Amino acid sequence: MKNKAITTIGLLLSSAAALSQTNYDYAALATEKLNRGVVAVRQDDGRVFVSWRVLRNDEQHQAFDVYRNGKRLNKEGLSRGGTWLIDDAPPAGQDVVYSVKPLVPQGGVTTPPDVPDGQFTLKGDAPVGYVPVPLQKPADGVTPDGRTYSYSANDASVADVDGDGQYEIILKWDPSNAHDNAHDGYTGSTIFDCYKISSGGTPGSQLLWRIDLGKNIRSGAHYVPYIVYDLDGDGRAELMVKTADGTRDALGTVVGDSLADWRHRGADADFGRRDEWSRYNRGQRSMTGRILTGLEYISVFDGQTGRVLDTKPYIPERGRLKDWGDEYANRSDRYLAAVGYFGARSGAGSRTIMPSAVFCRGYYTRSVLAAWDWDGKELKQRWVFDTNLPEWGSYAGQGNHNLRVADVDGDGLDEIIYGAMTVDHDGRGLYNTGMGHGDAMHLVADPQTNKLYVWDCHENRRDGSELHDAATGEVVFQVKSQSDVGRCMAADIDPTNPGVEMWSSDSHGIRTMKGEILSQVKDADNPQHDNSLQMGLRRLSINFGIWWDGDLLRELLDRATVSKYDWEQGTIVDVQRFEGAVFNNGTKSNPCLQADVLGDWREEVIVRNAESTELRIYTSTIPTAHRINCLMQDIPYRLSVAYQNVGYNQPPEPGFYLGPDRTDYLR
Repeated sequence: MKNKAITTIGLLLSSAAALSQTNYDYAALATEKLNRGVVAVRQDDGRVFVSWRVLRNDEQHQAFDVYRNGKRLNKEGLSRGGTWLIDDAPPAGQDVVYSVKPLVPQGGVTTPPDVPDGQFTLKGDAPVGYVPVPLQKPADGVTPDGRTYSYSANDASVADVDGDGQYEIILKWDPSNAHDNAHDGYTGSTIFDCYKISSGGTPGSQLLWRIDLGKNIRSGAHYVPYIVYDLDGDGRAELMVKTADGTRDALGTVVGDSLADWRHRGADADFGRRDEWSRYNRGQRSMTGRILTGLEYISVFDGQTGRVLDTKPYIPERGRLKDWGDEYANRSDRYLAAVGYFGARSGAGSRTIMPSAVFCRGYYTRSVLAAWDWDGKELKQRWVFDTNLPEWGSYAGQGNHNLRVADVDGDGLDEIIYGAMTVDHDGRGLYNTGMGHGDAMHLVADPQTNKLYVWDCHENRRDGSELHDAATGEVVFQVKSQSDVGRCMAADIDPTNPGVEMWSSDSHGIRTMKGEILSQVKDADNPQHDNSLQMGLRRLSINFGIWWDGDLLRELLDRATVSKYDWEQGTIVDVQRFEGAVFNNGTKSNPCLQADVLGDWREEVIVRNAESTELRIYTSTIPTAHRINCLMQDIPYRLSVAYQNVGYNQPPEPGFYLGPDRTDYLR
C-alpha cells in the first residue's frame, strides 16, 4: 500500500497493460439479471423505433426476431449491426405490444413468441420522442417559520426491485427550499418514490411506494446520497440511505423517535433571507433550520415494498462540529455514498462475491468511509477508513463532491477514488496525490491497454487539472492554474487523435492523453461556475458525456441539449434538444439520470417536465451500425450509475475504452 503524496509528473503513458486494468471475474460476482429492455418510441413521421439489449451471455451475432402484437416484423433474423428495427406501419391510435426474442432455429422456423424475452407496450396516444412516466407529486408543505414550499423531481436511480429483469425508477423529490450546506434555513423533508416503467403489457406507470425521510434529515444536494442495488443477491434491489428520527417507511413504520425535532431554532428564526445574508456578511451566521445535534442512522429498505428492514447508527457519528472544521455543519454534513465489490462473500466457503455499500462523511478536512454488508437479515459493518487515524492523516482534505469506483489495481475487487485519494478494497489507503478537493473527475481508459487513469480538477488555485494513473497516483500531466478549476470533462470526441480527449475550465484547450493541446480554445471567463469553454461562437460543454447518435464517439449533454464536437471545423453542432424538459441543480444542469436504461447500448436521458407531473425517458432513435453489450453489465459503468446522484452528479463511465480506436468489444 502507498501512503504518500505523489508529485512526480509523468511524460508519457505506459504502453503496458499494467495493474490498473480491471480484472473482474464476472462469473463470481453477484450481479442483476436483466431482460431485453425492449423500448418503442414514436417518431415524428408516425413510424416506431424499437430497440433492445444485447447481453453478456449472448452468442456473437445473436439473431433476434421482433414482433408487433405477436406478428413477426422482420423477414430474417436480425444478426448483424445494431439491435433496432423501425416499424413502418404501426396501427394508428391503438395500444401496441412489441416483443423481442432470440432466434432459436427449429428446422429453419423460429419458435413462436409465447414467452418473449422482453416486451414493451406503446400506447396509442404515446408522445413523440420519449417514454412518459406519470408522477404523483407530493403535497406542498409549510416550515416552522410559516413559509410554504413545493416539490420537484430531482435525482433518480434505476434498479430491478421486483426481480422481473426490468428496471424501476427510484426518484428523489426535492423541496423548493432545499439548501446547500453553506446556507441556513428550514427545508421540507426529502421524499423517495419508486415507479414501474411501462412494460410487460401494462400501459403507463405505477407508484410502488413512498418513503419520507422526515424533518431531521436536511434537504439538499449534499445531505442525501442514496444507493439502490441488489445487495444480498436475491434478485431484488434494496434502497440504502442515511435516516434519522422520524423517517417513515412506505408502510408507516417510523425509524427512531417520531416526536424528536433536532432542527435548530434560534432568536434569529424570524428574520428574512436579506437579513440572514446581512448577518452572514458581518460574520454572524444564522443557524436556523440546521441540524447540529441528534441521532443519525443508516437504514436499508425493501426495494419492492419500501419497508424498512434494518437500521444501525450512522458511521461516523457527528461528534463535535468544530472537529470537522466549523461549527455550523458545513463540513460535517458533506455526505457521499457508493457501492462496489470489496470481497464480501455470500457465505462461508462461497465463491460468490457480494456487493457492499459505502457511506461517507466529510472531504474538506476529515474524511470517513464506512463499508456495509447486507445479507438479507442484518446490516453489518465491513470496514471503516478514517483520516483521523495517524496512518491515514495525510489523506485528510482530499475528497471531491463525488467519487469513482472500479478495480484500478487489477486484483478483481473495487477501489474507491475519493477525489485526490484512493482507498483500497480492504479499507486501507492506496495512494494520495495531495492535490486536494475538487468538483469533478473522470475515469479514463487507454485504448491500447484499457489501463485506467483519473482526470481530476482542483479548487485550490494551484493544482488546476491533471491526469494520473488510477492504480498508483503517478501524474501523467498537469495543467496548473491560479483559478478555482471547478469543471473538467473527458470523452473521445475526435477520431483523429488516439484515445480520449480531456479539457477543463482552465486547461487552455482540448488535451490529448499525453497532455498535448489538440485544439486551442478560450477558457471560461468564470471557470468555477461555467459549464463550457468558448469555441468561436459556440461553447464546448464541460458537463456530461453521452453516447447518442450511433457512432462510437461520445456526444455532450448540457442544458437539455445533446451536442457534438465537429473536429474538422472546430465547432459545436446540436444533435437533439429535449423540448419541454427541465434539468436539475441550477448551474450543474443535470438530468434526473443518464444511463443505458432501455434499448440498445446508447444512453437514455431521464428528465422532468416543468410541473414535475411526469418524467420523460428520452432514448435515441438514430439508427446505429454498432452492436455492443448493455453498458449496465460493465461493473464500473453500473456502479457509476448507482452513485450518479451523489453530490455534484457526474456522467457514468465504463471500465474499458469505448470509441473508434478499439472495436474488440463489438458484437
